Amino acid sequence: MSGSTRDAVMGRIRRAVGATPDDSERREAVAARLAGSPKGVIPKRGQLAPAERLALFVDMARKADATVVEIPDYAAIPDEIATYLRERNLPAEIKMGDDPRLAGIDFSETALSVAKGPSDGDDLSSLSHAEGAIAESGTLMLTSGPDNPTSLNFLPEYHFVVLKAEDVAGDMESLFAGLRERFGKGVMPRSVNFVTGPSRSADIEQTLLLGAHGPRRLHILVVG
Repeated sequence: MSGSTRDAVMGRIRRAVGATPDDSERREAVAARLAGSPKGVIPKRGQLAPAERLALFVDMARKADATVVEIPDYAAIPDEIATYLRERNLPAEIKMGDDPRLAGIDFSETALSVAKGPSDGDDLSSLSHAEGAIAESGTLMLTSGPDNPTSLNFLPEYHFVVLKAEDVAGDMESLFAGLRERFGKGVMPRSVNFVTGPSRSADIEQTLLLGAHGPRRLHILVVG
């Protein structure tokens, strides 16, 4: 869109809403709203006690065709991944980022070959750590960065995601509040991806196809 066309479009919008190019009152209202981060409508469905909230998340994630296991601690992650791959006759290889929460995991007692960094599209399996999850829909929140490259979420066919049980929230608004608290306002991750189950599409003749534009299998490891 050229500059003159853009100016014409914006001019029509301003006239329609009764605004002017230097409307200080509107600018102040927008700045106040962005600074305050007001919450939207909070669904009641996820407002539960922690144990019930986790149970709802697990149930909804499974209904979305994800597989979910609950493990006692981070030390159990290597065996869980190795077993999953072995039972499906898949290569004992995994690609992961530099998430500090996964840094202390010892894979040496398994046959897993672990590589780090973003996926170039040739990785069959990947491991990420979720920032949190939404109980009411079984949805994972995954943030971008060197600790969890976004390519690991979408390019490999098998995606393993570690989720701390305490990070399961009732709603999306609560997750964003925690994200702002962790990173600081104005220093948010470049992208935030919400993932519910494995990739799927029914665009062609209404036939459900898994792995259409992302992983065909999503395996969630709930810690604690």
